[in-house]
Amino acid sequence: MTKVKRSRVRGARRRRRVSHLVARTAVRVVLVAAVLSFGAVAWVRSFDPPTSAFMVGRWLAAQRLGRPNFEVRHHWVPLSQLPSHVPLAVLAAEDQRFFRHAGFDVREIRSALAEHLDGGRLRGASTLTQQVAKNLFLWEGRSPLRKALEAYLTVLIELVWPKRRILEVYLNVAELGDGVFGVGAAARHHFGREAQTLTAPQAALLAAILPAPTVRIASPPSARVRRKQRWILKQIPIMRALQPATLTKRPFAAR
Repeated sequence: MTKVKRSRVRGARRRRRVSHLVARTAVRVVLVAAVLSFGAVAWVRSFDPPTSAFMVGRWLAAQRLGRPNFEVRHHWVPLSQLPSHVPLAVLAAEDQRFFRHAGFDVREIRSALAEHLDGGRLRGASTLTQQVAKNLFLWEGRSPLRKALEAYLTVLIELVWPKRRILEVYLNVAELGDGVFGVGAAARHHFGREAQTLTAPQAALLAAILPAPTVRIASPPSARVRRKQRWILKQIPIMRALQPATLTKRPFAAR
């Protein structure tokens, strides 16, 4: 075998070793990430998270923008302590088929795509589960990587958590004002009261500022927010009739 051939053989072997090493490393990284993500999701099934990726991200963004006094406000309120019109208002506004889908609302996705193909803007069709996955574990943005991770976490959450837990976490991590996260902090910020005492009109106002809580304001509300509030109030009795019995009691039945 000539020197040239031997050199080519050695080069080919090195390339195979490198490719095998890269493949093994990639598999290990994926496995570790899967184990860690499953562990995080399983932990939140039983324990209330003290913060979220979005809360941390909003605080860091505020520091970069020169807002040293920016404060993240967050106060956890168990679902069992909330009057039923609070979650029902959010379901009416954000995800009316929440208890009938497995994390992805195919009908809503098709509707959004059809509207876009007809010349409308491409609106969001995210379910509460998708929003929990994004708000709790991921970062803001629309990159393909983030959307892929959101889809993976959505499936995982639906497999590990009961629907009531998904709803409870959403109500406590959703942003409902500039740096205001969850209905507990939102009730104090917008109305000066505890979430346990929110009235149906107040709950509808909070739901009406979704999904743009840093643009729309619950108190004092704009004419647009008022219109959406009135629509949500009309939807609440319909939602009450459609949801599981445990969601129609005041306060919510214990888990």
